[in-house]
Amino acid sequence: MSELDSAPGEPMIDRPERTGNIWLLIGLALALVAAAAGFAIAGKEQAQPFVVGLLGILAVVGVFCMFAGAIGFLRFGTRNQGNPVSAAFLNSLDDGALITDPDGRILYANQSYADLTGAETVAAIRVMERVFSSDPDAADAIFRLSQATREGRRAQEEIRMHHPLGRHEGNPRWYRVSVRPLQIPRKEGGSGRRLSVWQLADITRDRADQENSFQELQRVINFLDHAPAGFFSCDGEGRILYLNATLADWLGHDLAQFEAGDLGLSDIVRGDGTELIRSVKGLAGEVKSETFDLDFVTRNGRSLPVRLLHRVPFGENGQPGDSRTLVLNRSRGEEVSEALRAAEVRFARFFNNTPIAIASLDEEGRVLRTNAPFLRLFGAVDLSGEPPKLENYVAVSGKEELGRSLSAAANGIGEIAPIDIALNDGNDPRSATFYVSAVRDGEGDGEAAIVYALETTQQRALEAQFAQSQKMQAIGQLAGGVAHDFNNVLTAIIGFSDLLLASHRPTDPSFQDIMNIKQNANRAAGLVRQLLAFSRRQTLRPQQLHLNDVLADLSILLDRLLGEKVELKVIHGRDLWPIMADINQLEQVIVNLAVNAGDAMSEGGKLTIRTGNVTEAESTQFENTRGMPPGDYMLIEVTDTGHGMPPEIMAKIFDPFFSTKEVGKGTGLGLSTVYGIVKQTGGYIFCTSEVDVGTTFRIFLPRHIPAAVEDVVVKPKEVESEKVADLTGSASILLVEDEEAVRAFGARALASRGYTVYEAASGTEALEVMEEAGGKIDLVVSDVVMPEMDGPTLLVELRKTQPDLKIIFVSGYAEDAFEENLPENEKFFFLPKPFTLKQLATTVKDVLNS
Repeated sequence: MSELDSAPGEPMIDRPERTGNIWLLIGLALALVAAAAGFAIAGKEQAQPFVVGLLGILAVVGVFCMFAGAIGFLRFGTRNQGNPVSAAFLNSLDDGALITDPDGRILYANQSYADLTGAETVAAIRVMERVFSSDPDAADAIFRLSQATREGRRAQEEIRMHHPLGRHEGNPRWYRVSVRPLQIPRKEGGSGRRLSVWQLADITRDRADQENSFQELQRVINFLDHAPAGFFSCDGEGRILYLNATLADWLGHDLAQFEAGDLGLSDIVRGDGTELIRSVKGLAGEVKSETFDLDFVTRNGRSLPVRLLHRVPFGENGQPGDSRTLVLNRSRGEEVSEALRAAEVRFARFFNNTPIAIASLDEEGRVLRTNAPFLRLFGAVDLSGEPPKLENYVAVSGKEELGRSLSAAANGIGEIAPIDIALNDGNDPRSATFYVSAVRDGEGDGEAAIVYALETTQQRALEAQFAQSQKMQAIGQLAGGVAHDFNNVLTAIIGFSDLLLASHRPTDPSFQDIMNIKQNANRAAGLVRQLLAFSRRQTLRPQQLHLNDVLADLSILLDRLLGEKVELKVIHGRDLWPIMADINQLEQVIVNLAVNAGDAMSEGGKLTIRTGNVTEAESTQFENTRGMPPGDYMLIEVTDTGHGMPPEIMAKIFDPFFSTKEVGKGTGLGLSTVYGIVKQTGGYIFCTSEVDVGTTFRIFLPRHIPAAVEDVVVKPKEVESEKVADLTGSASILLVEDEEAVRAFGARALASRGYTVYEAASGTEALEVMEEAGGKIDLVVSDVVMPEMDGPTLLVELRKTQPDLKIIFVSGYAEDAFEENLPENEKFFFLPKPFTLKQLATTVKDVLNS
């Protein structure tokens, strides 16, 4: 075992403090020597009694010490004096512990102290002053600690060493050194002794992050303090919170004595410059930057011309925050050529990286100087020869307006309104907003005006798209309203036709005329359904679909529709995502697009229908898809090689009743129906076309993620079962309809089947009829859109007194158009308009039997 490997729980050094008195020992020795000398001088007979008496005394003392030692009253000096628990505790500490006497002699040192100080032997253990003597930077801290020991008080210091203690290499280390007095009591009547307890701890890990932050902060402060420009920060009240050494030197202030808030703007800014700086205002969350040329005042009262680049953030309620202000010294001799060159570089960087095109013009409107964005917006400008005129870069329609603004600038008019004009850019229309500013006489080198141009092409495109969306929405509302009213008329025509057909035999001469009336009414009903599809108010029955299966079933039909001149090619995407859509309506979309494509290829061509998955990242890569949010979509792409469409035609293709076909060969509702179905399904449709090249329609339908349990779709019965023969009944029915003709037909139709019919022209009247009938109503058949009180409101009122009452809503709109106005989980039945007599009687019968 090496010299430093002490046993567990044992200290490295444990020298007990001396408790005896050296002078007492010397006195005893001298007394014995004097007695021996006296006995030698005296005679034998005279000395013998004294010798025997002294030996007796010494024998008694020896026996007494033996008994005192046996009973523990007297202790003999050993290594392990004192309390062993205390020694074990001190030696188990991670911190180094050192105890010294007033003379600096080491009385105790634990193992941790030896490890921390790098002592490899017991002899190498040194007192704290000598441990840190190798580093001059630690001398002040050690001196203060030593002074504290002499004064008998506590003290603590943190010391940073370039290397670990006892070594000459390694990373920097941080140590915490503390000292405190320890009073040792004496026997009664004596004064105690005061020892010094030193503790040493390695706190490098605690200071590692602080060390890095400290170094970075020191570097930043050093860079900022020694920058060639001044810098300060002030709060909203004008108090100076910070200034760098450069500015402090310019102003004659001692940076070491500066305290945040001691100085104000009024102390360093001459005259009304303070109000100018504090005049910067902004909105909440805004950051404003201003440049001021004014005079600072130094501590000795001299003026210092400066330029301030003042930047202020604004918080809640527009309250100004702490500024960041750069100060440039504009005194004579300060702006040397290098500084001027750097300023020119900075200006060129700002001038050419701004998003605004800037050009200076002469009185004739010729371009003298430009920045880089101007070249990007208007193209290359050759300024080496005759300067070009700015009007050459704008469209003919805007030249006159631009000329008036330039003339106003040449005449020195300061307030010139901005103008928004089109650029002369061939087939790619672009536009820009021009801001013209006059240059005062003598301030420019032949310049009469400065023009700032900001491109607005994308903004105009978005405005046009928004206007188109607004137009489509308005047309849709109009079409929906027309369809609703027309549905009431058709319901009455079809209904009364059914009543007439019931009273006429097929051999009757009038029978065929009545059938023609009903057939034409049904044709009109088909047109109304297309209008409802465009206005997105038709009834849809969405179900989970796999598009490849739908296209496979449609391919044969599309081949017959397109004919032999048009080649049909269907490209199925792999692993298509499912979608939620009405299969009948989706088939109508594809058929309408295919038929239109076939009409555009009267001389023959190729129609390609392609499907595929589009991820969220890919959804932003398609052209002309503004307004579609990123997401996962299933794509249907229909491309033809027909004659294409010019832009003025493309802008109207989704408008109802717009058609490029000859009179009598189209209703103009095909693409408007497609638009409405796609929108009502939650998708998006876009078109790109090029004349004599072809047209592509892209339909993006949102991806459907099935639930844990597969979607179970129950398709509604398209045709009522022919087995239902008995459509009669004896129930009491309340018929609520504001359209008199429809109400009259419905009442006659139900009465003819044996039902007791009560009529009401509004929801309010229906409540009165219900009260008169004493609540003995089995079924309510009600329109949805009515004056005073609509159908959903009527249902809510009826449920208050008859919660189990059955109700059938009839409407020309889709049922989901009014479901949101009903209470959650409300039960009702639905019959779309227009309906026949048989459909009305069958629905009533089924509901009563349900």
